[in-house]
Amino acid sequence: MPLPELFAELPAPFRPEYDPAAPWSLLGVPLDALLDALPSEQIACAIGPGVHLRGDRIAIGKGTRILPGAVIEGPIWIGEEVEIRPGAYLRGGCWLGDGAVVGANTEVKRSILLPGAHAPHLNYVGDSVLGRRVNLGAGTILSNFRHDGREIALPLGDGRRLPTGRRKLGAILGDGVATGCNCVLHPGTVVGAGTHLYPGVQLRAGVWPAGAIVKLRQELEIVTRA
Repeated sequence: MPLPELFAELPAPFRPEYDPAAPWSLLGVPLDALLDALPSEQIACAIGPGVHLRGDRIAIGKGTRILPGAVIEGPIWIGEEVEIRPGAYLRGGCWLGDGAVVGANTEVKRSILLPGAHAPHLNYVGDSVLGRRVNLGAGTILSNFRHDGREIALPLGDGRRLPTGRRKLGAILGDGVATGCNCVLHPGTVVGAGTHLYPGVQLRAGVWPAGAIVKLRQELEIVTRA
């Protein structure tokens, strides 16, 4: 099963090493190379009281707004006009494109948020790639680790599994993907561009098509109170 369309355009630094057959490869050499090349500190916006910067190689673009209570660990690259809200925790190894949003009490760990991607409310984003204009509903979790610690492989629907070579891998979300509130995406989930998930959906590891709607069907029962 071929992987679905994911990204119409990647930022220039990621293009040379991008492998569309293994999009998680962006989290390896390409990301490491960008972060390794950062200066010890390059901050072009105001840092107010109550914002905690830890470590070195922290780059933050102009017009970015970081609200009190945010914790940012290097190495990290944060573009221009990004919004980081109270209680956000950005662990080292992240790349945030222009106009991205990391919301209140959201944790982002070793992930790439392409320009305009939003993780705005109570989210966990671990070892993941969010395409342009992705929006995560409140409480959406991109889990990144199997309980047994084994390598994450993607089921292809025909009995075969596509190895990733990674023990930690969250989700790869194409441009314009949107999740409803309280969705959970299991380690090794690839979702094609433009797909929307209903609230409460749980996606198991695997490949999900572009341009789809994933609905959650549930049966409700109303009984008389004793």
